[in-house]
Amino acid sequence: MARTPLRGPSSARDLARRGRSGEWPTAADRRFRRGRQGPSRSSRAARGPSRARGLTVNPPRDRPDRSEPADGGVRSDGDIREVTVETERAGRYPVRVGRGVLGDLPELVREHVSGGADPAHLAIISDDRVAELYGDRVRGLLDGIAPVTLHTFPHGEQNKNRLQWAALTDSLLERGVGRDGWVIALGGGVTGDLAGFVAATYMRGIPVVQIPTSLVAMIDSAVGGKTGIDLPGGKNLVGAFHPPRFVLVDVELTGTLPRRERAQGLVEALKHGAILDVAYFETLLAEADRLLDGDPRASFRAVLRSVELKARVVSLDEREGGLRQILNFGHTLGHALEASSGYRLPHGSAVAQGMVLEARVGERLGVTRRGTADRIAEGVRRLELEPETGPSDEARVDALMERAARDKKARAGAVRYVLLREVGATRPEEGWSREVEDEVVRQVLRGAEGRRV
Repeated sequence: MARTPLRGPSSARDLARRGRSGEWPTAADRRFRRGRQGPSRSSRAARGPSRARGLTVNPPRDRPDRSEPADGGVRSDGDIREVTVETERAGRYPVRVGRGVLGDLPELVREHVSGGADPAHLAIISDDRVAELYGDRVRGLLDGIAPVTLHTFPHGEQNKNRLQWAALTDSLLERGVGRDGWVIALGGGVTGDLAGFVAATYMRGIPVVQIPTSLVAMIDSAVGGKTGIDLPGGKNLVGAFHPPRFVLVDVELTGTLPRRERAQGLVEALKHGAILDVAYFETLLAEADRLLDGDPRASFRAVLRSVELKARVVSLDEREGGLRQILNFGHTLGHALEASSGYRLPHGSAVAQGMVLEARVGERLGVTRRGTADRIAEGVRRLELEPETGPSDEARVDALMERAARDKKARAGAVRYVLLREVGATRPEEGWSREVEDEVVRQVLRGAEGRRV
């Protein structure tokens, strides 16, 4: 099937527009904006799957018919979608998004083995909290395939470090996991990053499956193949690209999340709207209460739309050589804020404040439409997140600038920032990010003092 690549400096903007023009991804795009269920079986069968270069959105193949979802209602095909990420180096892998789809895990493992042989060992890696909630359930699903072991580590971003990486790799070796074993990453963003890095480095790399249990992982970090650990000097400074065999996103696993943690994850969805899709951004604001309440349909639609957007970007730029850098919007200053707090400031809150500050940088440079930062700030408020006030003295500004200078996106000692044209459109700078003079950023940080966004 012929596929037309996105070309030219307007690619990021086209990425969102193509969802509205009918080329990509038509059904999910319209369904999210109108808040409606998916199309009927007959209408979808007549239309066929939605495809474009690097992205396929369609119902999963040969999926057993299950009429009893967890909520007791009849689940339509609109409750399950697969987004296939296609990359040049790693081939393709699916992201299955649905409600009550955790039970599909054995089927997916068997479907994605290589060489026709089941994995010899399945090593579940999870933090202590998630293991208590879902460890036995996932172990039970996998027991019939291969020996299963559970490897845990203390929860929290502060434990995404070299010490825990070493402890987990030692644990795999002690439990007899070989090169024919798989890692099952069960948990939030920290677990996905850490377990993925364990899989990327253990015996020079073994397969990994991502099963995200937090909104931030479902919406963002589980898709794309980035893995890594933090150093004392900054976040994700050691890592590898290690795409999963598949990603299984069961939105019902977020049912145990408190409202504030939902908000932390939805910040990444807000980011996707800010950089790519103004209609999605506005819908998130309109549906914020339902999303924070954990409404299953609203959550499904938001997760699916974010997965579609991120999968498309990753498919076009797997290794972050250009376009994929737009996903870092808000993260340069956000990571600096998070690290400088000793990771007491949650990731979502840090990125939320980082987005507002970086939008103000663009406004100060005259490249971002005025009012963009305030509109993003309004989105942050709708998520009931009030980022902390800005730096209170020059020493804090110095500390943040030093942290930003260590950011992994820095080139030749220069810090680079993703800048917006306006909400829903990223500036097509060379490499999709640009150097900004330190003094401009300092002025924004000083100006943030005493102001709540």
